[in-house]
Amino acid sequence: MTRGHTGGVPDTRPPGAQCAPARPGEPLDPRTAPVPRYGTGSLTDLLPTLAAGLGVPGMDALSPGLPLRPADRVCVFLVDGLGWEALRAHPDEAPFLTSLLPSSLSGAGEPLTAGFPSTTAASLASVGTGLPPGAHGLPGYTALNPETGELMNQLRWQPWTDPYAWQPHPTVFQAAHAAGVATSQVTAPHFEQTPLTKIALSGGAFAGVLPAEERMDQAAARLAAGDRALVYTYYAELDGHGHRYGMDSDAWRGQLQYVDRLAERLAEQLPPRSVLYVTADHGMVDIPGGPAARLDFDEDWELSAGVAALGGEGRMRHVYAVPGAAGDVHAVWREVLADQAWVATREQAVELGWFGPVVEDRVRGRIGDVVVAMCADVAVVATRREPNESALIGMHGSATPAEQLVPLLEVRS
Repeated sequence: MTRGHTGGVPDTRPPGAQCAPARPGEPLDPRTAPVPRYGTGSLTDLLPTLAAGLGVPGMDALSPGLPLRPADRVCVFLVDGLGWEALRAHPDEAPFLTSLLPSSLSGAGEPLTAGFPSTTAASLASVGTGLPPGAHGLPGYTALNPETGELMNQLRWQPWTDPYAWQPHPTVFQAAHAAGVATSQVTAPHFEQTPLTKIALSGGAFAGVLPAEERMDQAAARLAAGDRALVYTYYAELDGHGHRYGMDSDAWRGQLQYVDRLAERLAEQLPPRSVLYVTADHGMVDIPGGPAARLDFDEDWELSAGVAALGGEGRMRHVYAVPGAAGDVHAVWREVLADQAWVATREQAVELGWFGPVVEDRVRGRIGDVVVAMCADVAVVATRREPNESALIGMHGSATPAEQLVPLLEVRS
């Protein structure tokens, strides 16, 4: 097998530069926030590029594509929470994956951008549909349903919402299956009937395999089952350990070691004329404890004034204002967070392309009147509304390189 790396272009500003306002004492300008490379180097572009290489019609209309060499059999192994920066910082825990990294940041083989927000529901929908959040309509961990006025958790799918009304676009897997490509998703059995799987990761055959080692074996077997094959497999526990214990923990490092062994196990079983891509849905940052780094919306009268609902998650917030208060809410959040976050109005976030080049009309109302992307190592928590999420150590969702950049590592047989 041959090993390589490929991908898009990272934020190349020096560390800390993205959080520096234009003039001391001024709030951060949302125009300085890194924007995902939709169309040229984001997760959105991965499956359309691979499907186009397999001869699936219509994929060029989704994305201009990434510079990836076609193969007859393609496997995507997505590791939840495996950020580019975290992987590069832990070569001893991940020797196999590290061997696939570029030797420097000066040449080809740079990471992809996850998309905005950098969170699982939005990213997996982007992977499966080949569309940015502004088109597929999952713009965060929680988002307002304008038809009901309720916050909808797009990972747990609560409260219940018709999945196909919420996300009506077909998946790349469905197009590949219709074109005669042997298409499979190999993941944990409990994901089979989830709404997120149905609207983002369905098409072809589903193989529910619980032990992760057997999942890798089954993915390799599915690759060998057809002359043209597209196989997707997924591992979630690295993200879970990062949330609970932080990336500075032995538990997280142990999970990274396990992920490395899984990737190597799969790579060693690739049938002829195959390519494996290892990628992720987002990175992560550890948020310190204490009120200075965890601003509590439920206890802060300034941040909560004029707010009807708080969506998103600690690192990226959709702020929905009571009627007539959007301007005041934007001004207060921008002043309070100052150089800690990029704070934009809905119109600014849409115009700047945070959610993609096009935001469909049905999606626009799901985006907050104010969109807040944390820059410094702080989070806006809500200890009474979101007690479990507020207690997490590792968080993600924003536009910083640690959260946005994900690897795209290649192995060919």
